[in-house]
This record gives sequence, structure tokens and C-alpha cells, in this order.
Amino acid sequence: IFDILSCLLVALAIILFLTAGQRYKVFSEKCLRPPGPLVTDSKERDARLKRGFRVDRVPPALDAVVIGSGIGGLAAAALLSKAGKKVVVLEQHDLAGGCTHTFQNKGFEFDVGIHYLGQLHENSFLKIALDQITEGQLQFVKLEQHYDTVLLGQPDHCREYHIHAGKTAMADSLKKQFPEEEEAIDEIMKLMKHASRRTPLIAILKILPYPVVNLLIWTGLLDKISPVFRLATTSHSEMMSRLTQNKDLQALSAYVFYGVPPKESSFLINALLLHHYKRGAYYPYGGASEIAFHIIPVIQQAGGEVMVRAPVQRILINNQGKAFGVTLLKGQKEIEVHAPVVISDAGIFNTFQKFVPQHIQENSEIQSLLGMIRHGMGSFLVFVGLDGTKEELNIVSKNFWMYKGNNLDSLLGYTLSWIISGPQPNVGPVSSPSHSLPVASA
Repeated sequence: IFDILSCLLVALAIILFLTAGQRYKVFSEKCLRPPGPLVTDSKERDARLKRGFRVDRVPPALDAVVIGSGIGGLAAAALLSKAGKKVVVLEQHDLAGGCTHTFQNKGFEFDVGIHYLGQLHENSFLKIALDQITEGQLQFVKLEQHYDTVLLGQPDHCREYHIHAGKTAMADSLKKQFPEEEEAIDEIMKLMKHASRRTPLIAILKILPYPVVNLLIWTGLLDKISPVFRLATTSHSEMMSRLTQNKDLQALSAYVFYGVPPKESSFLINALLLHHYKRGAYYPYGGASEIAFHIIPVIQQAGGEVMVRAPVQRILINNQGKAFGVTLLKGQKEIEVHAPVVISDAGIFNTFQKFVPQHIQENSEIQSLLGMIRHGMGSFLVFVGLDGTKEELNIVSKNFWMYKGNNLDSLLGYTLSWIISGPQPNVGPVSSPSHSLPVASA
């Protein structure tokens, strides 16, 4: 019966999608081209990634405005562009790309956000999606099978663990390192696989009408349709404590730090992160800025633009409560850019606490939504340039994660005490983009 309910849920979502309006064939193999040579000329790259805002560069008759040129904003703009829409992306920074951008200092190019990506094997959904929004121009270099090393404990009592990619290699490697935990590791792998296969149900849930969702929750049918919903609402620490009492294995299951301690993060998210790299870890050939560099032409081909130094101040809302554009500040002058659709990739807090009018900010539903969310833990990055090739410096193609202990809930607790208590931080990942680039020095 639950398989039937799951099928009905999917069917309802498909019907809603098919009847929502005119359909466009967004994806096509015809758009794919053989990858071109790596563009290293700084003027050519700047002309695309640092194209400054000017009023005369705003395309006429826009279909949408996107605030922010992070990967979410660029991907949304590219998909709309492939559907024949004219989109302008406005970025306040002087360089497009968000966390995918890079910067140069003293002859070194530094990557600010992308360390490695997973699920980019041939015919994977992510690989197909990236091929479509870059027309096949974005290439990736695969890291070694042993892609991560996790160090737990103080330097004089440090335990070293290795994370391997591969359908069976990940589990096999963990079992060799934790021979007494085979049953727990098998269950973790099983839950990872289930999470990966059933997560689309959560996406479908978000496009269903609220009354349908509330009915599924109220009747308890949601959890019976699929266990994935229970995995999403169970904390990682709680789930792992059921599976194993080995603290090091618990730490390894949540070592990929993204700003939230395991006791406050969803088991589903951590399971998906581990599964994300199960088929291998990859890095963009040429550096992370290649992502934005190859998405922007797709937007421009449809008549759109991506412009930097364009700080949006407000989203314009008409008397009917519909967005019709944005205002941005250029010097001391406010400029309006109009479009019937506004997409914000500037984050939920910026969007609802800064961009929308005051009466919308004070809306009880908006306040309730914001009350459920808080900022993640902040961090700082240290960028180091080394004079030599990766071969000369013996830089290996893997990342290192270092924790002072195996209780990540304690280490990553939301207090400032550990920040000011001593010279050593509680967590420190080390990554070198140069290890993946045949043309790069460290």
C-alpha cells in the first residue's frame, strides 16, 4: 500500500507540472560541443567575469531578474535562458561566481569555495545538468580513490582514517579500519543508498499544495510513504548513536564540516554528503571559476546579461503584492530594473530582512519562517601559496580534515569559548586545488 501511495504522490506531482502552463524543451544533446581550449588570458576572462553594471547594458523586455551570481543564481538564469527567457543577473561583488569564484594575489590563484565535487561520473544527473548549462564546456579532473584523510585527536595521540571512493571501496575501507563495526557500516551504507534514491520525494513534497502536504503530515501517511522523511527529521547524532557506540566511527560519518554540529543537523544531509563522493571526487579543470565562466555565455546567448558591481537595494512590489523588479545603487543614484519575475540568490535573511518592503518583513508568516532558521557557524580561511610544482612539493590528490577529538558536537558547539581559549582551532580542513590541475603550480 505504501508503494502505491508513493506512486500516487509522484503521479500527482507530474500532473501538476504538466498542467502548470506552456512547456519548453530545455535540455537537448544538440547544445553540447567538444570542450574548447582552456582560456588563460586575463583580459578575456575579466570581460566575462567582471563585466560591470551599466544602464545601457540592461537588456530590454526582461523576463526575470536574478539577485546574486552564486551557483544557484547562475543555474536558475541559465535554465531560464535555455527556455527562451531573457534574464539579467545582478552581483554586488566585482567578480561573478559566488563561492565558485577565484582571486589572484602575488602570482597565485586561490579558490574560495570549491574544494571537490562528487557524483560527476558519466551519465550522472549532476554531470548532465552541468553539461547542459555550460554546453559541455566544463571539464573535471578526478581525484585519487583515497580522496580524504581524517585526523582525530591531539597531535601526540592522533588517529588517522582514510575515506575511499568506489561502489564497494568506501565500505570495504571502513571495515578494514573498524573491523568490529561491520554491521554498523553495512547499515550506514544501506541508509546512504536509500537516502540518495528517495530524496526526490522531498523535492516533490515542496511542489505539492499546502493542504495536501498538511493532510499527509496530519494523518501520519508521510512517514509511511517512505522512511526518507523520518531520516530528514532525525538528528545525525541520534541516528548514529543507534547504529554504533564507536565515537571515531560516529565522527567519520559527519566529518564534512558545513557549519552545523551533528546533533543539530539532519542525518539525511550527512548521509547524502557521504554518498555524494561514493563514485569519486572531482575538481574543475582550470579552477573553480571555470563554472561561472562557462555558464555566463549561455545566459548571454539568449539576450541576457551577468553584471557585477550592481548592489541591489530593494525588490519592487506593486499594489497587488507582485514583484516587478529591483532597485540598485550606482554611485549615489538608485536605478530601477524591471522584470515580471525576481529570483533572489542572496540568502533568505538578505531577501526577507533587507530587500522586501517593511510590511512584508513584518508579516507573521514570514516572521515564523525566519524564526525557524539561524545562521550557521562562521569560519575563516587561510590561503597559502607555495613556490613549486605539486610534484616538487609532493602534494597529494586528497584533502585533510583535522579534529582535536571525536566528539564533534562538543567541538562544533555554538559558543565562542573555543575560539578564544587558545591558539589551536578545534577543526581545520586542508585542501590544495593545485593537486588536481595538471597545468597548475601549488
